[in-house]
Amino acid sequence: MAERGLEPAPAAVAALPPEVRAQLAELELELSEGDITQKGYEKKRSKLLSPYIPQTQETESAVQKEHRNQTPAPSAAQTSAPSKYHRTRSGGARDERYRSDIHTEAVQAALAKHKEQKMALPMPTKRRSTFVQSPADACTPPENLSAPPDVTTTTSSSSSSSSMRPANIDLPPSGIVKGMHKGSNRSSLMDTADGVPVSSRVSTKIQQLLNTLKRPKRPPLKEFFVDDSEEIVEVPQPDPNQPKPEGRQMTPVKGEPLGVICNWPPALESALQRWGTTQAKCPCLTALDVTGKPVYTLTYGKLWSRSLKLAYTLLNKLGTKNEPVLKPGDRVALVYPNNDPVMFMVAFYGCLLAEVIPVPIEDAGGQQIGFLLGSCGIALALTSEVCLKGLPKTQNGEIVQFKGWPRLKWVVTDSKYLSKPPKDWQPHISPAGTEPAYIEYKTSKEGSVMGVTVSRLAMLSHCQALSQACNYSEGETVVNVLDFKKDAGLWHGMFANVMNKMHTISVPYSVMKTCPLSWVQRVHAHKAKVALVKCRDLHWAMMAHRDQRDVSLSSLRMLIVTDGANPWSVSSCDAFLSLFQSHGLKPEAICPCATSAEAMTVAIRRPGVPGAPLPGRAILSMNGLSYGVIRVNTEDKNSALTVQDVGHVMPGGMMCIVRPDGPPQLCKTDEIGEICVSSRTGGMMYFGLAGVTKNTFEVIPVNSAGSPVGDVPFIRSGLLGFVGPGSLVFVVGKMDGLLMVSGRRHNADDIVATGLAVESIKTVYRGRIAVFSVSVFYDERIVVVAEQRPDASEEDSFQWMSRVLQAIDSIHQVGVYCLALVPANTLPKTPLGGIHISQTKQLFLEGSLHPCNILMCPHTCVTNLPKPRQKQPGVGPASVMVGNLVAGKRIAQAAGRDLGQIEENDLVRKHQFLAEILQWRAQATPDHVLFMLLNAKGTTVCTASCLQLHKRAERIASVLGDKGHLNAGDNVVLLYPPGIELIAAFYGCLYAGCIPVTVRPPHAQNLTATLPTVRMIVDVSKAACILTTQTLMRLLRSREAAAAVDVKTWPTIIDTDDLPRKRLPQLYKPPTPEMLAYLDFSVSTTGMLTGVKMSHSAVNALCRAVKLQCELYSSRQIAICLDPYCGLGFALWCLCSVYSGHQSILIPPMELENNLFLWLSTVNQYKIRDTFCSYSVMELCTKGLGNQVEVLKTRGINLSCIRTCVVVAEERPRIALQQSFSKLFKDIGLSPRAVSTTFGSRVNVAICLQGTSGPDPTTVYVDLKSLRHDRVRLVERGAPQSLLLSESGKILPGVKVVIVNPETKGPVGDSHLGEIWVNSPHTASGYYTIYDSETLQADHFNTRLSFGDAAQTLWARTGYLGFVRRTELTAATGERHDALYVVGALDETLELRGLRYHPIDIETSVSRIHRSIAECAVFTWTNLLVVVVELCGSEQEALDLVPLVTNVVLEEHYLIVGVVVVVDPGVIPINSRGEKQRMHLRDSFLADQLDPIYVAYNM
Repeated sequence: MAERGLEPAPAAVAALPPEVRAQLAELELELSEGDITQKGYEKKRSKLLSPYIPQTQETESAVQKEHRNQTPAPSAAQTSAPSKYHRTRSGGARDERYRSDIHTEAVQAALAKHKEQKMALPMPTKRRSTFVQSPADACTPPENLSAPPDVTTTTSSSSSSSSMRPANIDLPPSGIVKGMHKGSNRSSLMDTADGVPVSSRVSTKIQQLLNTLKRPKRPPLKEFFVDDSEEIVEVPQPDPNQPKPEGRQMTPVKGEPLGVICNWPPALESALQRWGTTQAKCPCLTALDVTGKPVYTLTYGKLWSRSLKLAYTLLNKLGTKNEPVLKPGDRVALVYPNNDPVMFMVAFYGCLLAEVIPVPIEDAGGQQIGFLLGSCGIALALTSEVCLKGLPKTQNGEIVQFKGWPRLKWVVTDSKYLSKPPKDWQPHISPAGTEPAYIEYKTSKEGSVMGVTVSRLAMLSHCQALSQACNYSEGETVVNVLDFKKDAGLWHGMFANVMNKMHTISVPYSVMKTCPLSWVQRVHAHKAKVALVKCRDLHWAMMAHRDQRDVSLSSLRMLIVTDGANPWSVSSCDAFLSLFQSHGLKPEAICPCATSAEAMTVAIRRPGVPGAPLPGRAILSMNGLSYGVIRVNTEDKNSALTVQDVGHVMPGGMMCIVRPDGPPQLCKTDEIGEICVSSRTGGMMYFGLAGVTKNTFEVIPVNSAGSPVGDVPFIRSGLLGFVGPGSLVFVVGKMDGLLMVSGRRHNADDIVATGLAVESIKTVYRGRIAVFSVSVFYDERIVVVAEQRPDASEEDSFQWMSRVLQAIDSIHQVGVYCLALVPANTLPKTPLGGIHISQTKQLFLEGSLHPCNILMCPHTCVTNLPKPRQKQPGVGPASVMVGNLVAGKRIAQAAGRDLGQIEENDLVRKHQFLAEILQWRAQATPDHVLFMLLNAKGTTVCTASCLQLHKRAERIASVLGDKGHLNAGDNVVLLYPPGIELIAAFYGCLYAGCIPVTVRPPHAQNLTATLPTVRMIVDVSKAACILTTQTLMRLLRSREAAAAVDVKTWPTIIDTDDLPRKRLPQLYKPPTPEMLAYLDFSVSTTGMLTGVKMSHSAVNALCRAVKLQCELYSSRQIAICLDPYCGLGFALWCLCSVYSGHQSILIPPMELENNLFLWLSTVNQYKIRDTFCSYSVMELCTKGLGNQVEVLKTRGINLSCIRTCVVVAEERPRIALQQSFSKLFKDIGLSPRAVSTTFGSRVNVAICLQGTSGPDPTTVYVDLKSLRHDRVRLVERGAPQSLLLSESGKILPGVKVVIVNPETKGPVGDSHLGEIWVNSPHTASGYYTIYDSETLQADHFNTRLSFGDAAQTLWARTGYLGFVRRTELTAATGERHDALYVVGALDETLELRGLRYHPIDIETSVSRIHRSIAECAVFTWTNLLVVVVELCGSEQEALDLVPLVTNVVLEEHYLIVGVVVVVDPGVIPINSRGEKQRMHLRDSFLADQLDPIYVAYNM
């Protein structure tokens, strides 16, 4: 509309004099109805407006700002009708059945109201490549990309944060540095509270989202819930002001008696026989060709003779005489195309004459249809030759077996294949009884297809009732535009016409698509008395009307509108009448009717008497309707529903209205309910489904006391409505389209109509919109899916979506949970062109709808979340302890074996320092090999015996003195790939009295990401020197390195590849064991770099504890496949072998990438009993070798030698991974008991390790809801919301743990959640930081319990939450075993709604929902939960994930996701231990460096 030249703003239109406004409206109407061309319209319009333009100009300049980039909201006078008609006609876009001018007006008014309190919704961010739908985008020069027009600026010039908009919607063209936008310099980055520089783009959007969420949204519903120990969400209590029905209980309404006409035949087949033999020349059915011209007319004589031939063939010519294929009563499928009514009619009557039961079906191939065929026991399908040729065939020419279909024998019914019956053969026609005549299929709300069985008596009685109601007489002509295989098309066009010897002209859907006016032309040409149409056909005729002026509809006495039950049919009928009244259409000829598969014709308006007043309309309040109450709308004309009646009850029938849910209680007179009918003319059952049948076909209504009213069974029609004054029946919706949200009922069709009344032409196709509800978090949520036009821009679509949300909110007072747009022609269609709702819903729920735009509004819809938790003022730690004692609970603590009581006759014990132990071993067992290093092929590339290692260390020590000029106590960074060189350098440092710091070398292919960490550790540790290899030394000084860090200020770099054969005069011996031995640096998952100090005594104690737990001694071999740079991994790789003398086979994890079999084949080759790995190694093997178990077997790999396979970790055990690993390799001998984990933290690298003795690790199921409240509640396996936790191995000797409340620092009881505190001789002696922050030091390493510890033990805080539980098992000491369960790191937890969440729990839920999610990570930002998912499928699946992620987090965690970010695989950073670096991810997201595929901001 923007291209109309001078366009006064809507505000200005309102200022025009009323008579000018009226003339404008008339012009609009002329244009819409095609009486004037677009050019003429614009000319007349500008002439009308010219006197007012100068006055409106000033107003415009003010208003224009706001409307510049939006489709202007048309004023009430200028409804959405106009631009609809002068569009070029595109196939299928003409479905205008929902158009209602009254409604459009209401929607525009509602939107205008919203405009004043403008919503600033942040637009989703989409990567350019994802959905290149529009050619327009492709040719835009890149310059324009950087700033698309601003959609959200408000009229005020101050750019408040709510209206601020990122300067960039689409990512800039490549070639610009990632994360920095063209034209945005460093100064445009702003700092968040965390001091992270953030590009304005993401944060402005989040800010915008926060502002939108802060806005008050209608008086909020109270948050109701009952706290029965856990918050279970309650459905909100009814609103005390809601309207309630006040009328008396209704009494069933009777139709007029069914007249007894003496010559009515005893069965429908008798009528055919009568006309076929006495009136053989009379026309019965005319078929049209593709252009809409009559192509063949079937006479009654031909119909009779061909049906006879078919009946004879079916009974006698299939199979043999003794074994006929068909017996009377068998079911037969009828598969005929929609443009072949003649073949269908012959087949149908042929079956009736042969007494077999026809089952007409739609599209061959539907799986649900297969279910229907199977349940009906169908083995035979009738079809035409043409149709058979079109069916898909296999190689050898047989018809494909469709998915879910039974095996069928296909029979062609063309005349030339049928046998003529002998003269004496007559079909058996008995008077109609209750035996089945045919089965009509219907699709339920869930998408399953059921067959409604209709008896011969019902078929006949229904024909009689229709004939009486429609006053049919012999020889009349009927034009049928409906599907002739079912419903009204079948009843009027195939049954009633034969009953009354009428002539039907069948207009197929395919003809209507090419020539929408064809049915009107047929009525005109044949002077037809009756036409059977749907609202859609009325619209198509109106749109095509100017193609032909000289048609006359004066012959019509009845225009039967069969979807009169659609609430929007009233405006279609009015519009059609106003256009065609001038062509002779009589107002009283329009006869809406209501039908359903079960109840058949429910009601029909009888043809009126000329000149009699037309029946009145009901104008109902939408709000009342949502509570199921009939209220004449008075308050707000915007939320009114105008409905027309569908006439009276059928002759001989009876009707009542019952409550739609619960027992069939009769409604009050002012209450909406399900219409039920009782007569002989309905279906008898759902074939083969006895249970559902009883509930639908045998309903006895009850009164308010619950006692039955009468004994006549009624049939539920599936229609919702009421009986109005004068016994007129009104229908307001269908049971299938009922959406029950928070106790209120909404009708899907009403919501569709509201959505379409929003100026939608540019964005979506009108007839292709689906509305359904999905059940999420204890309530139904509304989902709207529409097809987007290929030329719609992102801006237009987003604009339209936000306005649809506002319109539905205003008019229906209900929030839309999800609004999705899909590319054109991708929604599943029904055979006759409608949208297949249940399949669309199915696709939505399984994540295969592939939307191209999506808007989720969980914040506004989900009003039933439990109240946020208020932390109670803390009970003091002393009271807690007393409470526990009174309750008989022990304090949660546990300990490993006592070191003092362990007898060791070991020479190692006399040495206090590891360096001394190495020297002693070099003398005592010089040739004993301590280390073997393997390469990817599994060959040993390097070994080190005690003596070789000692000598190598001596040389390194002498180089440190000579080249490095280092003094004792200087820090030295060791930068080596995993191997023996690293070990030698470590002992070299000890020999020289230097403090080694092991650092992972930078990755040559990814220096920008990995080198800064190295630089940081070098700086933080104040290293005086770097020991490394020549290759790495060159890398550190390379030009690529210079781009990442400052390479000029490296400390001295010494390469140890070629060492002089020189040894130190004497080796350094530390004065006390409390002296520093080495520094252990590691980056935590929260992105904190921490270095801890390990003293010589701690090193000794650690090695001794591991030796005792794993029973390590010099004749043992272990295999290690993990990174040797920090924590227990470093200790196992470098320290333990020297202490215990066992042999370590070293497998660098990166070699596994070249050979996945390496680790397991090594274990098998050397018959290793104990092996250590990391989670990344285990995951690599599980994923990579999942389908290679047979290959492992053929290679002879057997893992039965493994006694312990230990995963070294600093996190909650990943049970799912351990279990899949165990299950996978069970077939090659791996014992399920072998796999276990360790637990360590920064303050103490080894707290638990399973070891060789002691009971197996135990598992428990805990309740997730309690866990969020910092409580532990054990539940049974399979309990909802349960989480499986495993013990993290056994506590090491000499280690004590206690569980403490992190706030009060008081001990907690058994099975309570708290922070794990540890006391052990191998705890680190403190943090090594630049700042030497004493407070942190004391708090983390030397802290005391605030109460209840007389011994005043010094504890170290691990920073992990967990609990201790006493088990029934016996520990090595003979006591009962205390198991320690780790739940997660305290600084990783998310505090949301006052509850504590562990990211891994949310991530686990999210990872399960869709096969294309590779990895997932969550973090919070300003109280918004952000979920990042890696998509490993095609990019068109990206938007499928948004609703699935939102649903699962809401269902399982009671949280609303704020932002969903879909990224490429590998974007979520994972450290060497296989842990996700969520804070890095968060910083990259906020700095806009992720290059996401899609970012959705949930409203």
